[in-house]
Parts: sequence; structure tokens; C-alpha cells
Amino acid sequence: MKKYTTLELCAGGGGQALGLEQAGFEHLACVEYESEFCKTLYYNRPKWNVICQDIRELDGHKFTKCDLLAGGVPCPPFSIAGKQLGENDDRDMFPSALKLIEEIHPRGIMLENVKGLMSKKFNDYRDSIVNKLQEHGYQVVYRVLEASDYGVPQLRPRFVLIALHERDMNHFAWPTPKTEKISVGEAIHDLLGENGWSGAKVIHTTATTIAPTIVGGSKKHGGPDLGPTRAKEQWRKIGIDGMGIANSAPEADFPVDKMPRLTVRMAARIQGFPDNWQFCGSKTTQYRQIGNAFPPPVAYALGTQIKLAFRKADNDKE
Repeated sequence: MKKYTTLELCAGGGGQALGLEQAGFEHLACVEYESEFCKTLYYNRPKWNVICQDIRELDGHKFTKCDLLAGGVPCPPFSIAGKQLGENDDRDMFPSALKLIEEIHPRGIMLENVKGLMSKKFNDYRDSIVNKLQEHGYQVVYRVLEASDYGVPQLRPRFVLIALHERDMNHFAWPTPKTEKISVGEAIHDLLGENGWSGAKVIHTTATTIAPTIVGGSKKHGGPDLGPTRAKEQWRKIGIDGMGIANSAPEADFPVDKMPRLTVRMAARIQGFPDNWQFCGSKTTQYRQIGNAFPPPVAYALGTQIKLAFRKADNDKE
């Protein structure tokens, strides 16, 4: 059975790349600028072609056999947590992604970003991206997907754009949301109790909601905590201290009535990473990789649907 290939842009700590691998795609390359993030990719997948480079310097002509160009281009230009400068922000990587698309002519495209890109403020900018893709022969669909609909115990809305040629788009359907959501208690109670803390049983039964969005912060701003004041308040209601990230799970003598902090591993599980996926760098760097990741289960769900569309279109030609 034919294997489909993908080129991953702005791969980060590997969330999208891992999900696409699980969906059956083979990576031509994973491109990431930050060296510690690249070490994470190398460590977990030594056979991947990891290119530690700014995508603005990448020569797309080397990847003309790419079936799917995928990426989570940096989101600060469109994030509600930033100044929302959009195309006037020098961190806007959409022009670079579009340049690579023109050079590579991939069969399909999957780009994700913060939900702010769906706001009216960016209508013209969003339309300009769609128009450029249409000029290259793609049909384009986009929407905001909620991570909790695909097995991630977290409120994490993300803008997703899919661009395919007509023969493939005729077979594409957005992934169907799951009916049951996973709660924070279900997701991490065993990790909270791994050192014998009895309070983990309480959280298992009381933390029955999904988590607020985990945010990783930028390289210059944001340490290892669980986000702005409103998010910390939501964590407090769940029973978690959001003021920082712990080095380890609470010990057996940790007071039952005191709120524990998440560890990096707990945050990773809430983001949808498997426990065997290891992160390199300092605790802050590891947390940034997790908080800025596209959840692997969402990437898997999307990748599965794209691969199905490719396969159905290929079968039509036979």
C-alpha cells in the first residue's frame, strides 16, 4: 500500500509530526529553528530527517515529492495574548510558508494556528492566503477545531486550514468529534499519585472537567506556569496550583487539602503526548515545547482524513 509523505514546518516539540506519523505519513523532513526543540525530535525519532533551520531560509525545491506540507506557523501575530499585528508582525511566517508551497507544489496542505486568525480583524489577511492558494490550483477549507473533541483533556481551540486539489477535496471530510470527553482527573490522577499521595484519588473524582488551554509562552516571555490569571483561576477550581510547574509528583506526606502543581509529564499528557515522548532542555524549555504544540491526537485525526482522501482519489484513477 502506498505511503504518503509529509514535510513538517515549524515542527516544535513534535506534536503535529507525531500525530501525522501515527496517521501513516512518512516524514521527508521536520524543520525547526530552536536547537533544544530539534534535540527533542532527534531524541525521540533518530531516523527522522530533522533540519534545524529557519523556514525562511529553506529551499523548497528539494522536497518536490511531498504529498502533504504541514505546519504550525508561529501564532503571536494573531494571538489574543499579543498585539495582534498580523501581517505587520515580523514573526508572521505565512509568507514563507506560501513561498515554500509555490516551490514544492505539494499535493495537499495543512496549516494550523490560533483561533484568533478566524476573527473579523483578520478577514482580509485570511482571504489573501486563501486566494493565493487558489491561484495555485487548491481548493481551501478552514475551521476552528476543539482539541477536547478528539480525546485531548483540554480546552484548546485551533484554526486549521486544509488545501487540496479538487480530486482530493471531493473525498475530504473533517474528522468526526468523539462523544465522550476525557477529564483532567481521568488523565493525570495516576501521575499525581505515583509517589503515594492519597489526594490523587480525590482529584480523580472531583476534577471532572477538561483543562483550560495550556500555554507555553514565547522564548522571551512566559515561564513554566499555567497561563494568565483567568486560566490559573480555572486550574484552582480543578484543584491544581497553576503558579508553576513541579519537578516531581507530590510526595506521600503532601497535605491532602493542598493543591499540587503539574509536572512536565502531566502537562504533556494533558496536551495529548504519549508518556514515552521525551522533551529536551530545561524545565521551562520543555514546558514551552508542550504548551506550543499541536496536540498529537488532533493531528492524527486530521492526517487520517487527508490520507483517506488521497487514497480514495488514487483508487478513482485505477
